[in-house]
Amino acid sequence: MNDGLKNAELAPRLDSVEESLYEVRKKIYPRAVSGWFAHWRWALVLATQLFFFGTPWLQWNARQAVLFDLGARKFYLFGLVLWPQDFIYLTLLLVISALALFLFTAVAGRLWCGYACPQTVYTEVFLWIERRVEGSRQRRIKLDGGPLSFEKFRLKALKHGIWIALSLWTGFTFVGYFTPIRELAREVATLDLGPWESFWILFYGFATYGNAGWMREQVCKYMCPYARFQSAMFDSDTMIITYDRARGEPRGGRARSVDARSAGLGDCVDCGICVQVCPTGIDIREGLQYECIGCAACIDGCNQVMKKMGYSPGLIRYSTENALRGGWSFGQMVKRAFRPRVLVYTAILSAITLGAAGSLVLRVPLKVDVIRDRGSLAREVEGRIENVYRLQIMNTEETPHRYRIRASGIPTLALAGEDVVEVPAASVRMVPVRLRIEANEGHAGSRRIEFEIEALEAAHIRARERSTFVVH
Repeated sequence: MNDGLKNAELAPRLDSVEESLYEVRKKIYPRAVSGWFAHWRWALVLATQLFFFGTPWLQWNARQAVLFDLGARKFYLFGLVLWPQDFIYLTLLLVISALALFLFTAVAGRLWCGYACPQTVYTEVFLWIERRVEGSRQRRIKLDGGPLSFEKFRLKALKHGIWIALSLWTGFTFVGYFTPIRELAREVATLDLGPWESFWILFYGFATYGNAGWMREQVCKYMCPYARFQSAMFDSDTMIITYDRARGEPRGGRARSVDARSAGLGDCVDCGICVQVCPTGIDIREGLQYECIGCAACIDGCNQVMKKMGYSPGLIRYSTENALRGGWSFGQMVKRAFRPRVLVYTAILSAITLGAAGSLVLRVPLKVDVIRDRGSLAREVEGRIENVYRLQIMNTEETPHRYRIRASGIPTLALAGEDVVEVPAASVRMVPVRLRIEANEGHAGSRRIEFEIEALEAAHIRARERSTFVVH
């Protein structure tokens, strides 16, 4: 009986808790803003999209300059051809990217999120299309709040039509990095597209349309893990977007002719522009929040208001906690950026980057694998003992090469047959090799030998591989 009463009393409270776990999404209508950071952001939007959409169309040595040919297991990067054996370079690239992210975040917060992240870039592009079709922030709010009409349907259809076209073009370009894009274009034009290409174009296009057109800030708030662990990379000397409370408070509206100090007010006129321009809908005046992507739109918006009011800019600006507390100048703040943590990140990043670059420059474009013939470990031929091997010779350059094969390790060791083979450009050839020694030279067991493969046209291109010679 008592348990029943307790459960009955507890049920309403549980219901209220459950309802509070979920927040109804309110659509955000970011206001257009101009300024130094907006121009810088759009410059990066144009740069990244020119690179993404333009790179697949570049040609190099009568082929696509950048192509990740998964079927042939070859990655073409202009004059460089990478094979599965070069997986270490992908690992180094990921390590370098992670360290660069840590470094930039320690110095100036979420620079990647605010300026170069694909989610930010495509949201910016989709918002620009929305503004061009539907109008200013107030017009978009009024349009969405109004009843369905022919004009509303026309504008919405036009906007989504452009969004879908751009998304499909993005998906097509993405697939063009894995399938030669000129061939892919012909297949699309002739409606002869394969199932995998069709799937990935539609999948990537749908992801672009959904993330940039519909979900927008939801991706940054709830799906991106970076927002959750960014605070672990911040410290009191990290430059972040901050609101100067000492200067701005107490906030309040006033005419331009009013002396703020005489009226007991700070510089903040409480116009709400910083909230209206924010793509994630936060109020930066409440302090740093994980939803802030560091796009600096609030800085541009606030500076415009400060200029109209005749106040100095920088009420919202890039600063650090220590700089705000100590009243540091910009020079003092920048000087503190070169602290031990940043120097360590820089040193490690520089060392790994230089090491990876040096490895690529000194990389020998020849790879050899020696495989013993398991079907015939050793046999006697013409009074000599013979072992058979298969040499997998990989020419990673885009020019054909002739290679001379030598073997050493036993005094009478000799190669039976042709010792020069030709391997076409960027291809692999399996070469059978027969090695013989004098019968009186051998004793039961295995002996270490070494193969040397050298390009005739370029003596610096050579590889050495060890193996064993077996005598029964």
